[in-house]
Amino acid sequence: MYPAASQTAEFKPRSFGERVNLHNNYIGQVERGEKNVTIDSLSKIAAGLEVSLEELFRHIDPMEGEDDLAQIHRLLAERPAADHTMALKVIQTVFGWAESQNK
Repeated sequence: MYPAASQTAEFKPRSFGERVNLHNNYIGQVERGEKNVTIDSLSKIAAGLEVSLEELFRHIDPMEGEDDLAQIHRLLAERPAADHTMALKVIQTVFGWAESQNK
């Protein structure tokens, strides 16, 4: 969540979990990325951190752990629209060729 804040006594999973009415193990699992969270849990966590949900999400890097599709999106986002059209045509051609090879 917030690594710097989570190291202080008030943000240790045990005391923080109790403070926001979420199980201590759950808080630790969320911090380690082992559990998915609900909007309700996110609201409790944000309130416990004394930030809005918007502020909480501001600290999440959507490109962290970037997969192939995210890399393609990032590359295309940096290019002009004409390049988007060209890339789409290339992809369609490659997929069409691959499908013809599988028949």
